[in-house]
Amino acid sequence: MTYLFLLAGNPEQGGGFESLFFLVALFLVFYLFIIRPQSKRQKEIQNKVNDLKKGDKVVTSGGLVGTALSVEETTVMMEIDKDVKVRLLKTAVVDVNPEKI
Repeated sequence: MTYLFLLAGNPEQGGGFESLFFLVALFLVFYLFIIRPQSKRQKEIQNKVNDLKKGDKVVTSGGLVGTALSVEETTVMMEIDKDVKVRLLKTAVVDVNPEKI
């Protein structure tokens, strides 16, 4: 019986450190592959919206695509089709693509 105990080892040794190490490693992986790239992309979009100017192509969170006609402090006047204009909040702009659309 003593022989089996020696092969199995003591089950109480190292359990806390290993699980703490696993949690830290898991958080590090989430940070590097999910949180950091998402926050970097969010900052890029915010910079594009802050630099928005007349004539830029704009995509909104609702899926509207158009051209910025005028840009004010908190709103944007956008033309989505010939003689169809929409005023929207800058926070609704999710992408600015002057050359793509």
